[in-house]
Amino acid sequence: MIDLKEVIEFFDRLAPDWDAGMVRNEPVIARILDLGGVVPGADVLDVACGTGVLIPDYLNRGAASVTGVDISPKMAQIARGKFADDGRVRILCGDAQEGTFGRFDCILIYNAFPHFSEPAKLLRNLSRQLKPGGRLTVAHGMSREKINLHHSGGARHVSNGLMPAEELAGLFAPFLTVDSTVSDESMYLVSGTNI
Repeated sequence: MIDLKEVIEFFDRLAPDWDAGMVRNEPVIARILDLGGVVPGADVLDVACGTGVLIPDYLNRGAASVTGVDISPKMAQIARGKFADDGRVRILCGDAQEGTFGRFDCILIYNAFPHFSEPAKLLRNLSRQLKPGGRLTVAHGMSREKINLHHSGGARHVSNGLMPAEELAGLFAPFLTVDSTVSDESMYLVSGTNI
């Protein structure tokens, strides 16, 4: 079982250098945002937003609002500083497995899902915050195998590993209708709309 305090400490330590180490695959990110339902006028919840690396992408697509939430106070602080002058963006520090943050057209968990200790609890909580017809997406900008290899090093104590996409789709099933599943060499994604 992942210890929440250890997750917070781990990401607080990484926060100052997070942006410098960021690697982006633009075509993969575009596909994730397409499949994640990020369209003009959408209210978006970015779960485990980190320093806010995807927030400009949501805004460039015409999102009406973006709420970012991260368990790490230092990650949230950096993100808050980046978007302090943009009234469309709200950054919160909190636990997405427990917290209620509003009602959203789309909720994305990007490059973070293995760090949640109770995946089913997370999905249940977030699915309740979707508007009718809303979409929840779990995605990674690399393959499942690469994510698990990456997390087998210094992050192994704060990661459950990334389950097969079919298994994650099964966790979605009580709360959401899955209509997109991708697990290949370039990305991993499971996405569904509320029932």
